[in-house]
Amino acid sequence: MLESVKRALRVTVSDFDEEIQDLIDAAKRDLEIAGVDKDKIVDTDKLIRRAIITYCKANFGYDNPEAERFQQSYDMLKQHLSLSYDYRVVDETATS
Repeated sequence: MLESVKRALRVTVSDFDEEIQDLIDAAKRDLEIAGVDKDKIVDTDKLIRRAIITYCKANFGYDNPEAERFQQSYDMLKQHLSLSYDYRVVDETATS
């Protein structure tokens, strides 16, 4: 995932690897907090990958004129994922 995010951020050096990995981990945790099932937060899922990349684009660097637009995009995608039956944590006890 790190290499995919670096490509999306147009980063070619390893100087920022730790910061980018922290952003990847933060994005995954944020999705989990929003109600996305932890087992569904995998690097091979296209929507999860897009959410993580968008989160990183919103939060990487200090002078990003597009940060707000990326943050809004991430928030909308996170909301859709957390509301989707395919991604959210389902409370098995609520149906019994």
